[in-house]
Amino acid sequence: MAMTTHVDIVSAEKEIWSGQATMVFAPGVMGELGIAPRHTPLLTRLKAGEVRVRGANGEDESFFITGGMLEIQPHVVTVLSDTAIRADDLDEAAAVEAKQRAEEAMQSKSSEMDFARASAELAEAAAMVETIKKLKRRR
Repeated sequence: MAMTTHVDIVSAEKEIWSGQATMVFAPGVMGELGIAPRHTPLLTRLKAGEVRVRGANGEDESFFITGGMLEIQPHVVTVLSDTAIRADDLDEAAAVEAKQRAEEAMQSKSSEMDFARASAELAEAAAMVETIKKLKRRR
């Protein structure tokens, strides 16, 4: 039997997923993290992107997060995000539209604050579109 670790993926609204996993992949701000059972303890920030959990059955489940925090303990991995969505529930048309709106907002920057907000929205929408593309390639 493969060694597992307990994983919790939690958004501001609710717990999205909880269970045992043999591997977790997460988009750290400094690069992608691969977390196996008994990983060294770590606390780090996450950027918008895909969190992939390889279950004890060997199948992957994908989630989209808008950023947040990742806490790793030897037997527990916790992903805390403002927004977390099952990747299968993502709407590609809405993600592409959000990306286009953010790009247009950046072009018409009326203030520093608007530019910063548009830049953050563009990064989030681009990460969502990329997550959808990755999911399609795996199928």
